[in-house]
Amino acid sequence: MLPTRKGSLRLFRFAGIDVFLHWSWFIVAVIMINYRREAYSSLLWNVLEYLSLFVIVLLHEFGHSLACRQVGGKADQIILWPLGGVAYVGPPPRPGATLWSIAAGPLVNVLLFPLLSILLWFGESRGLAAGMPNVHNLLQAAWLINGLLLLFNLLPVYPLDGGQILRSLLWFVIGPARSLMVTAMIGFVGVAVLFVLGLWANDVWLLVVSVFILVHCWGGLLQARAMARIARATRRAGFACPACRAAPPAGDFWFCGKCRRSFDPFATEAVCPHCGEQFGVACCLDCGSLRPIGDWITPPPIPTLL
Repeated sequence: MLPTRKGSLRLFRFAGIDVFLHWSWFIVAVIMINYRREAYSSLLWNVLEYLSLFVIVLLHEFGHSLACRQVGGKADQIILWPLGGVAYVGPPPRPGATLWSIAAGPLVNVLLFPLLSILLWFGESRGLAAGMPNVHNLLQAAWLINGLLLLFNLLPVYPLDGGQILRSLLWFVIGPARSLMVTAMIGFVGVAVLFVLGLWANDVWLLVVSVFILVHCWGGLLQARAMARIARATRRAGFACPACRAAPPAGDFWFCGKCRRSFDPFATEAVCPHCGEQFGVACCLDCGSLRPIGDWITPPPIPTLL
């Protein structure tokens, strides 16, 4: 359910990160701008209010991306859509690196909070509400948007930032697979609460968000189960990831990009046994790096005589 570059408009590139805007953003923008039409004397101010949401979400996502880069991870794409933004980040598979990559997003909102509060207080002290009500209402809206985004994102519900922060903290104690499984189960409880609140308040957007979270909680649970299987699997001798030196697990844990069936490339010389597709690279299930199959082969130990 996450947006992709397909159907998205590329806006700009900053610090090596491409920013895209999904086509559905425009539809929701028109609906929300008209919904808040009575808050301002001119439609232009409604557009500025929605653009303030755009800017706050974008800064939040850049917080994720730049923090991920800081710890040596990969982050080169941000997509904005009606449910917020998605920073496609790939931090190193360490709890500390993942924690910083996730926590940096809400930290941006924390830093924006005093700035917006000072601007709002300064405006109120200068009689902005009476003299320039549109500007005052815009500042109020930006302050509220930032605060609500911060509070909502910090809910300990996977895949929200709060849920992923909780998962990273648990990772230190119980490992990657069990931490994801626990967080996904907590997420199901959160989904139920949000869904009931959506029905009670007759809030369509809250119901949509509940479905979005439900799908990703289920995906997180399946991923946790797969990670647990990989952790229990025996490691194949004679091969090692060129990046992290971890031996690959023995089993059908890889998927063919052509027929979408699982197989073990290290047992079939990188040929899918179902459709015959030949693969030149393999993905490390421990660190996520893609390396040529030939680079995985480790030479046998040389016997020595004492």
